[in-house]
Amino acid sequence: MPIAMILASALVVQAPATNENVVEVAYPEMRAGRSAAAIDKIQHADARNADHPARLINLGIAYAREGNTDRARAMFEAAASTDRYRLETASGSWVDSRTLAREALAMLDRGAFDSPRFASR
Repeated sequence: MPIAMILASALVVQAPATNENVVEVAYPEMRAGRSAAAIDKIQHADARNADHPARLINLGIAYAREGNTDRARAMFEAAASTDRYRLETASGSWVDSRTLAREALAMLDRGAFDSPRFASR
């Protein structure tokens, strides 16, 4: 699998499935490329999970796709500095949340979220 495909799929994360509270990350909206709907859904979810890295990363991706790079950067930086979690990615891999946040920051710096190819995935 090409590296661009791995990164694109790796950055759409799901909260790990457990018996604990489920963290709303707007996974269906993110997969469908519906960034505005994802932002709305995440922002109106349970505030107790506001600093969960899966939520922050997906919110950052949605902001980046909408062209709001300042807010996207703030979300990725927050995710990179919060508690570590192992997150399940869209491709089924389990990855450290800080690693995903750093990859998202690097993609933002490269302008990778501006790519129509990425946004269409």
